[in-house]
Amino acid sequence: MPDSDSPLEFPCRFPIKVMGRNETGFTELVVAAVRQHAGDLVEGDIASRPSRTGRYLAVTVTFTAESRAQVDAIYRLLSATEQVLFLL
Repeated sequence: MPDSDSPLEFPCRFPIKVMGRNETGFTELVVAAVRQHAGDLVEGDIASRPSRTGRYLAVTVTFTAESRAQVDAIYRLLSATEQVLFLL
């Protein structure tokens, strides 16, 4: 989908929420995947929250999206990652 067909106006701040098991390294895995396509992130761009039981972890990364293609590439990469259970 070309950027002109997207309801988003680029560049824009874009949050992506990734859920997986609360295991060592999950946050770092998500951040590394986003950095592959979005470049550097600062500490305030990354937030995580465990589930009520502590079994799962939700990691939200907010980055500056430059295009729909960039956002799609990040979604594809994270979706193909075995540790990722759910992606918004």
